[in-house]
Amino acid sequence: MSSSTPCSACTWTADRQENCRYNSNVKLFYGVSDRGVWSLGSRYILKERSSQPPNSEVPNLRFLKEHTSIPIPTVVRSWEEDGRAFAIMDRVPGTPLSAIWSTLSEVEKKSIAKQTAEYLGQLRELHSNTMQGLHDQPIYSAFLFPTGYGVPHGPFSSDDELWSEMKQALQGIPEDVCLRLRERMPSAAPYTFTHGDLTFVNIMVDDGRVTGILDWESSGYFPVWWEFTCAGIGLSNEDKEWKNLLHRYMPDHTNAREFWLDFYALSKYPNLNERGMALLKSTTK
Repeated sequence: MSSSTPCSACTWTADRQENCRYNSNVKLFYGVSDRGVWSLGSRYILKERSSQPPNSEVPNLRFLKEHTSIPIPTVVRSWEEDGRAFAIMDRVPGTPLSAIWSTLSEVEKKSIAKQTAEYLGQLRELHSNTMQGLHDQPIYSAFLFPTGYGVPHGPFSSDDELWSEMKQALQGIPEDVCLRLRERMPSAAPYTFTHGDLTFVNIMVDDGRVTGILDWESSGYFPVWWEFTCAGIGLSNEDKEWKNLLHRYMPDHTNAREFWLDFYALSKYPNLNERGMALLKSTTK
């Protein structure tokens, strides 16, 4: 990059920075897709992203502050302008669990998993009459509804409505296979407030204590079994190890997870993996 080319984040050129004694404490430390997270000194962070949904983190955080004692960021201020959503939040103390996982003892890992599950237990008490986001908004999940990211779904008020939406991902699967899979789907009630992305990147830890659970933008009222089920989706070997350990301390919905694993495998038709091919073969005999 030329020394006269402006930085896409701050618009300064290398020449301008070299000729200025100012050393900024405003830093971009995370960016993906159309969003970024800036550190504002040591006390606050600024999140910027598109104002298009899913973008419910601010109302979700305020709701959880009122109804739980889960350690989460405090929203200082939020606003929208020119199609962008901004939120200034308190910085959660600690270090992402992902950064220290390999250095922890088994005892420490179990303690963090147990603490996290105890906080999640507070969500088990938050119910709704429908599967939805807060304030009658739709829910979002590319794993529960594998038809694309950022696609709204619901609200739903019955298992039949939920299955009808899920079934859209099973194009090409014989109807008798779909019927057998539907018979195995556990009841979604009670519709329970769910985080939905418990990767160890989103767990903050300080001196063996869980100090924060982050990233609530796609949270909402999902099937009671969805938190356990999606917590089994590991993004890496270490993340999978973390989630397997977390499972030990969560309400057990193994049957629901096995149902979903079969559903998700079939949703990849015609590019089925071994699980999907075996399932299709066994149910079409």
